[in-house]
Amino acid sequence: MKKGLIWRFALIGATIILSIVFFLPSTPWFESLPYWWKENLPNKGITLGLDLQGGMHLILEVETDKAVESSIDLIVNDLKSRLEEKKIDFTSVKKTGYNSISIAYQTQGVSETIKKLVDDTYPNLTYQSSFPSQFIYTLTGKEGKRIRESSVDQALETIRNRIDEFGVAEPTIHRQEENEIVVQLPGVKDPKRAIELIGRTARLEFKLLDEENEIATRLPSSIPPGEEEKLTKEFSGKIPDGDALLFEAVKDKETRKVISKIPFLVKKQAMLTGDLLTDAKVNIDSRFNEPYVSISFNTTGAKLFDKITGENVRKRLAIVLDNNVYSAPVIQERISGGNAQITGRFSMDEAKDLAIVLRAGALPAPVHIIQNVTVGPSLGKDSIEAGKISGIIATIAVIVFMIFYYRLSGLIADIALFLNIILLLGAMASLNATLTLPGIAGIILAIGMAVDSNVLMFERMREELRVGKTPRASVDSGYHKAFWTIFDSHVTTLITAIVLFQFGTGPVKGFAVTLSLGVTINLFTALIGTKTIFDLMLSRVKIKTLSI
Repeated sequence: MKKGLIWRFALIGATIILSIVFFLPSTPWFESLPYWWKENLPNKGITLGLDLQGGMHLILEVETDKAVESSIDLIVNDLKSRLEEKKIDFTSVKKTGYNSISIAYQTQGVSETIKKLVDDTYPNLTYQSSFPSQFIYTLTGKEGKRIRESSVDQALETIRNRIDEFGVAEPTIHRQEENEIVVQLPGVKDPKRAIELIGRTARLEFKLLDEENEIATRLPSSIPPGEEEKLTKEFSGKIPDGDALLFEAVKDKETRKVISKIPFLVKKQAMLTGDLLTDAKVNIDSRFNEPYVSISFNTTGAKLFDKITGENVRKRLAIVLDNNVYSAPVIQERISGGNAQITGRFSMDEAKDLAIVLRAGALPAPVHIIQNVTVGPSLGKDSIEAGKISGIIATIAVIVFMIFYYRLSGLIADIALFLNIILLLGAMASLNATLTLPGIAGIILAIGMAVDSNVLMFERMREELRVGKTPRASVDSGYHKAFWTIFDSHVTTLITAIVLFQFGTGPVKGFAVTLSLGVTINLFTALIGTKTIFDLMLSRVKIKTLSI
């Protein structure tokens, strides 16, 4: 055997062995393999997509106007601080619309000073109009657009971080339209928990209770769930402007259902927010054997928390997440070091989810679900079976046709076809690719292209045999003359697959992955695999005619 043939057989054998090693984790036999194999060799295989194993398909809409409002709120608070620091006489600074600010003053001599301060500090605010002793500023259209786009991008990244920590394998998360986000979660077994985790705004605030106000003494100790709106209406008009009525949910330890709500009169101004957090993790309280969330602040947050707790000893500090009170402990002493605890009668899953959203950060604006489709495992199983049947039928039909039409040469093409499938599955497993129904279609198309390449070469060989060339000369000439035609068709298909992957979404990408891998492997099996078999056959046996 020639040295070149030995090297080609070694290359083909090595690729087959590697493909099998990578693909084994995707098979039912992987669990029976020894421990050392799982530890030292690839242990991740092909992941099934949403349409094959079931899961969730969500379309979320980001309320981008709320992000603009939040930016205006920050500007209002900052302007107040700056005016106070510079001791400029002003009456009020407040938001007058979702994107505009009103600055009122009494002393006429300060109007130019205020105007200069705003112009220098916030160039993205446009002077809109002026009334007696009042300025109106509006956010520029360009800045408003930037905030909206940024809020969607930030929401996308925050949701991705939450899902990654939640532990969903191969999620699909991408932007759609101007303010929509598509989320696909294959294999999710608890859709309700996943939705709550994704959609939670996670705005953490530390606020003092207003216990000195008479209204606080008149509030009931608890109310049945669903009575919050009734109680709020009852005290409507009596609650001071700087306060708000918030509630803490009390849950049954066994069923985790809300059994009552505790009302609190809370000061609206947040003393500290979750923006200053650096970490959040779940710990177990050794006294009550209950989980709680331990949080850590950055340097700025630690100093601020130290100051807040030092100035408000014996007062109650409410820990508020998305306008829901989680706990309202009494500050016993100054807390230094930048660490705190959030307790709230959590289950372990609730504590874990709270820690996840705090670590991943708050959403820049609320999101709400505009489409929620759940694909059941049974539907996914039916899809897998349908894909298997279609693939098997297509493969058998191709094998039978090739043997019937090209005889022994057709059998060689079928061997290359099996090699193609083995290498394709191994390549997908090595990349931990996600297999979807369109991906199965891509595999079947790749099988068709593999056979098409052999058909081109076989027809060239037939032409060479008809003009009287020997079998060896016909094989060499057939491969040589068909090479550029095959190469051209595969490269153009590969370019199409790359474009589909770059600009497509979800299922389209699954199709593009299998097609691009299949096309690349086709070139190897068609130009090297079958040629090696022909060369081996012609070198060992003196053949006068070629079975083609």
